[in-house]
Amino acid sequence: MNKTIYLIRHCQATGQAPDAELTEAGKKQAQDLAEFLQNRQVIHFISSPFTRAIQSIEPAADRMDLPIEIDDRLAERVLSSEDLPDWMEKLEESFNNADLKFAGGESGKEATDRAMEVLNEMKDRTAAVTHGNLLGLLLKQIDASYGFSEWKRLTNPDVYEVEIRGGTPIVKRVWS
Repeated sequence: MNKTIYLIRHCQATGQAPDAELTEAGKKQAQDLAEFLQNRQVIHFISSPFTRAIQSIEPAADRMDLPIEIDDRLAERVLSSEDLPDWMEKLEESFNNADLKFAGGESGKEATDRAMEVLNEMKDRTAAVTHGNLLGLLLKQIDASYGFSEWKRLTNPDVYEVEIRGGTPIVKRVWS
């Protein structure tokens, strides 16, 4: 099946908690994102259940008069349920070892598998809003050259276009 989908990292937020809202700058970014997606003729929206993801896509959905489907499989990956002062190093390790799992968290492979289920179910012209770590893992799954250093360069928001033609996905960053 040929399709073009958009993988989106949410706009700037007040924090990392599931109920963290967008900042004032994030709300402006969401308006810019709405215009960007309208020009891409998106016809379906899927979002992580986290507030910041939903708020990132609401202006686009409102503008195009489309519903937002909430999918828990797009929620951010939990690296660990414990406080990790060296979380950045742990995250980098997890990019290099997909089976690595910290206390109370999920491995990169587990997170990637659930997110890939959503990606495989997406219709043509779908935009899916998720979070930085999960987006990075998805991009790595689609393009093995994508890694931790590319993850560090993600912006809020960020948009990647994935074209699937004949089963081979081609990914490119389309947000600037």
